[in-house]
Amino acid sequence: MPELPEVQTVVDDLNKKIKGETITDFRSEWPKAIKGKSLDAFKKEIKGRKIVGARRIGKNIFIDLSGGKTLYIHLKMTGHLLIKNPKLIRQLADQNPKDGSDYFKDRVNQYIRHIFYLGKDKTMEFSDMRKFGKIVLDDTEKINELKEVKKLGVDAMSAEFTFKKFNEILDSKPKAVIGILLMDQEIISGIGNIYRSEVLYDAGISPKRKAYDLSLDERKKLHSSIKKILKLAIKLRGTSDSDYRDTSGAPGGFQKVMKVYKQQGKKCTKCEGTVERGKMGQRSVFFCPACQK
Repeated sequence: MPELPEVQTVVDDLNKKIKGETITDFRSEWPKAIKGKSLDAFKKEIKGRKIVGARRIGKNIFIDLSGGKTLYIHLKMTGHLLIKNPKLIRQLADQNPKDGSDYFKDRVNQYIRHIFYLGKDKTMEFSDMRKFGKIVLDDTEKINELKEVKKLGVDAMSAEFTFKKFNEILDSKPKAVIGILLMDQEIISGIGNIYRSEVLYDAGISPKRKAYDLSLDERKKLHSSIKKILKLAIKLRGTSDSDYRDTSGAPGGFQKVMKVYKQQGKKCTKCEGTVERGKMGQRSVFFCPACQK
């Protein structure tokens, strides 16, 4: 599932590529993804609305529209948004057949379930192999009151996620296992399986440790590592460990610099230890038992 860096990459792209465009039409081959409205009602409500901007809360995408409406999109396991300009793609292909537009031809980008037609020549296409993605349209003032949004904890890259806030969270959950706490979206939103392992490795902390057992210095290091790793992953446009692609259909680059995630059996980059794989919170966790204490 796309985590905070992947979703932030998409949101940044949307603001660069489609902000100010008007939705002229919509087509869907999987109407079940549209929650709370029929396909016809959904199409009628979005047509003619201008895209005001995109934003992110946790792993969720919000596209604000004119007239006080907001599109809420959750990519779920295999979803990603592709922005296409057929005229520009044809021009680039004529100039250089090997240019980046070829990414749209990749298998992972071929599961188009929904298409938003924008202006005269752009589309926003939702590719979702497993059809788990979700689309909701509601009043902008009501969208943040949705159950799945309201229950989210502090965003890991927000200004509110200070060390003081993090320290308070750890104090309020003294018996929580840190490897599980970091992935609890109702406590801290945005961190998933990939970045949990990478953050803890960077901080030199075992995922098995409990919150009460972390010293003040370790807490500071862990908070710093959360910001550091997520910031780097955003800079590298996310991780394409599986189906994630950016709005140009291209893979992210963080997987090229991962230290422990899916690196079991390899030598640790910090010490003479070997990366191991374990189970925690029904998910795999990767760590070096030699230098993560």
